[in-house]
Amino acid sequence: MTLSRTARWTTGWLFAAAWALSFPLFSTLGPHRLWGWCAAAGYLGAAAASALGRRRTALAAALLGAVAVPLLWLVLTGQGQSEVAVIERSGRLLLESGRVYVDGPAHVGEYTPYLPGMALLGVPRALLGGDGSGDGWAVRLLGDARIWCAAALFGCLWAGRRLLTGGPGRGPVGEPFGGSFGELFGGSGRGLLPVLVASPVVALPLAVSGVDLPLAGLCCLALAAAASGRPALAGAALAGACALKWTALPAVAVAVALLAVCRGGRPAVRCALVAAGGTTLLVLPGALLQPVELWRQVFAFPTGRAAVPTPASSPLPGHLLAELGPWGWYLTVGLLVVAGLAVALSLFARPPRTVVAAADRLALGLTLAFLLAPAGRFGYLALPVLLAVWARSVTVPGVSRVVAGSSRVGPPVGPPGGRQGGRPQARNERSGGHFA
Repeated sequence: MTLSRTARWTTGWLFAAAWALSFPLFSTLGPHRLWGWCAAAGYLGAAAASALGRRRTALAAALLGAVAVPLLWLVLTGQGQSEVAVIERSGRLLLESGRVYVDGPAHVGEYTPYLPGMALLGVPRALLGGDGSGDGWAVRLLGDARIWCAAALFGCLWAGRRLLTGGPGRGPVGEPFGGSFGELFGGSGRGLLPVLVASPVVALPLAVSGVDLPLAGLCCLALAAAASGRPALAGAALAGACALKWTALPAVAVAVALLAVCRGGRPAVRCALVAAGGTTLLVLPGALLQPVELWRQVFAFPTGRAAVPTPASSPLPGHLLAELGPWGWYLTVGLLVVAGLAVALSLFARPPRTVVAAADRLALGLTLAFLLAPAGRFGYLALPVLLAVWARSVTVPGVSRVVAGSSRVGPPVGPPGGRQGGRPQARNERSGGHFA
């Protein structure tokens, strides 16, 4: 029995409400518990509105309860995950001394497991002079790293949509995000993006930490730039992502492969060179000033090899193996390398030809990396989900504009018998395949 569209929307919001309620019931973290109560109320309101056929009202209720209310409350009251304070501390250290890491960290809170580029998101707090206690609401709001992480995400998503659609992101019938807001489970993808923002996948990290959102936005922008034939912009976006976290490196391989198959070797090489040069310019000064701390805090700490254990200890396969002892750690690292090589070989054997295929390939590689890493969190899997949904939200259903005008894809699509009628057709591809 097939559920109606209204039933699918209602069921989806109810599922999100149940997920949100698990946080106040089981989490010991105050920001997570607060988000859970607010989000659950928003999702239940969305489910009720959806059951009445009011999908716009449902989406507004979800965005209000899961994003706006908890984000503003946590920001204005100075609450959040420790990552927020870590980013803001890095920004302050960068302005004061040019360094971004605490020398000889003694406990978890003094570690900064990010590359130097992340410190830029903490600079606004340092410039405003807020110390987190007794600050006015304007300083709290404009200085909080989460606000700048969210701004980076949405700015990149907006720019990526502009590159791929050539317009302000309006749907096929002239309404924002599409006439029907898409389908929650199956159907047109153009309305998926606002639903994704309201979902726990984005709403939770947006409210409590925001640390992975700039990385996600820059990866999306890089794929959009590569798909639209802008190698320099793609390389710059990749450099920005790689200067935040080293987990962005797989995006370089995917974007270069997409450019190579759709635009040729020279644009692909140009993208790679810009990405490498930009990353070097952003990371090298910090690496030269604090090479030992960069290695200890950015590489050893997240992989469980530092003196202080990482709090990223969700029971994922890689972490469970690493907990078995030294041989388990080496085994999971070996599996991680094998998985990376398999995805890399797939880029040579069957390179992605559409933005959807590229996003899916990157999502697959990141999912394997997060599952097999010696230490990780379930929350990291939000990045692959965001990539896959974003790609479908910016492409016309059934047709991708990725390879329009390319001379590398083969003969133009035309009527049976090889005859072309009327004006020349763009060389477009179907985008339905996940790993085309």
